[in-house]
Amino acid sequence: MIELVIDQRRRDLGGGFEVGRVLPYMKRRAVGPFVFFDHMGPLDLPAGFPMSMDVRPHPHIGISTLSYLFAGEITHRDSLGYHQDIRPGEVNWMTAGSGVTHSERLERARREGAHMEGIQAWVALPTGQEEIDPSFQHVATADLPTWREDGVQGRLVAGETLGMKAGVNAFSPMHYLHLELEPGARFQTPTDHSESAVYVVSGLVEIDDGRPLGHGQMAVLEKGVASVVCALEPSTVMILGGEPVGERFIDWNFVSSSKDRIEQAKADWRAGRMKLPDMDNQEFIPLPPDPTPSASPTS
Repeated sequence: MIELVIDQRRRDLGGGFEVGRVLPYMKRRAVGPFVFFDHMGPLDLPAGFPMSMDVRPHPHIGISTLSYLFAGEITHRDSLGYHQDIRPGEVNWMTAGSGVTHSERLERARREGAHMEGIQAWVALPTGQEEIDPSFQHVATADLPTWREDGVQGRLVAGETLGMKAGVNAFSPMHYLHLELEPGARFQTPTDHSESAVYVVSGLVEIDDGRPLGHGQMAVLEKGVASVVCALEPSTVMILGGEPVGERFIDWNFVSSSKDRIEQAKADWRAGRMKLPDMDNQEFIPLPPDPTPSASPTS
């Protein structure tokens, strides 16, 4: 059963690179530990586009960022010294913890042109682990559990569900699935965790033989109840969820259970106390002006 449908809101990250912002949403700040969910693109980029479309070095605290592509390539560099290209079907899992900075560059696309599409999610760290040491993990496609059955091709991107466990170091109970559905294919959502949602990347599906759900829409499901996703046409779907981690505040790129901790992170970034990536330290994104109110709660 559907509790709420969220339509993506288009946002320009700068220079024309658009995303569809889904979470956080006014009526639903999070699904399980997922406090942020952006659909990048789809966007066709010609060779030679300006560097202003890149995401310059910027900071995070209190979360793990999960980058996952359907098309194109992004070059990740961070203050831990990692330099990693991410390609379709791979997972970049960066745990910010007490603080990390990184950049996301479109270097190959700038050289060759590219069709770009993917999802970036933020997974809040649980209470007691928000200030763990930062870390980085890259998981290749071949190391993610996959299956094919009755018109459904599936991949477990992160977490644990359906008797499978992804090789990503998640810090709280969660599931994150990528499904490719043929017309007429059906998939029953997992009930391992109390909260779950269905997001349609492309195509058209129906939830429980009821309301249709199309491109850019997320259906938050009733807690603890399995739903059936039926594809009305070829569709790409993400299933996300897990256990809530408690109230979190989000201000710019900072996530924490403490407003004071966010203010400290802002002060550190403003004063240049957060190390930039070694291989990308010539520019950065300045701290934006304070919104009103200064932080938004999520739970």
